[in-house]
Amino acid sequence: MSENHFKLQNQLLIAMPGMSDPQFEHNVILVARHTDQGCFGLCINQPSETNLGDLFEHLNIDVMDSNINHKQILKGGPVQPEQGFILHDSDQRWENTLPVSNELAVTASKDILKDIADNKGPSNFLLILGCASWTAGQIEAEMLDNVWLTCPVESNILFEVPFHRRWKEASKTLGVDVSLMTEFSGHA
Repeated sequence: MSENHFKLQNQLLIAMPGMSDPQFEHNVILVARHTDQGCFGLCINQPSETNLGDLFEHLNIDVMDSNINHKQILKGGPVQPEQGFILHDSDQRWENTLPVSNELAVTASKDILKDIADNKGPSNFLLILGCASWTAGQIEAEMLDNVWLTCPVESNILFEVPFHRRWKEASKTLGVDVSLMTEFSGHA
């Protein structure tokens, strides 16, 4: 399928109630990149037990504003769980920044963490460990199998809605309550 057939980059994937993979059950994933070679995304609603202060301490980074130390780190997916990604709303660029849209980017380099600790980073950000990825054609097949709903990204869902409400709030942007949907589709 061509890259333009499914335009999933800068979209949210909302797991359908019948999601058979427990790693993705009730997940909301921001698609950061989607090409003919595959798809890369970050889960935005699964908090870990680690916070930003723990990470700064581990990396020996001094923090100017200790209030950000309590910011929770998210589990972004089962791939590369030790790799950190910062999803942010800034047009600033760091050493390893991947633009998602004109308003969003993902950075995976330590320089953004130092800027965040020095209050020079983006206004809104999520720190995410791990990611989700799909091989060529895999996400398209899952879409056709009704595994995911999609909706446009809304910054309030990314940065304001509490984690535990993001699955339902993302589906509400489509005018549906995903928790009331059945676990199977109506076609064979």
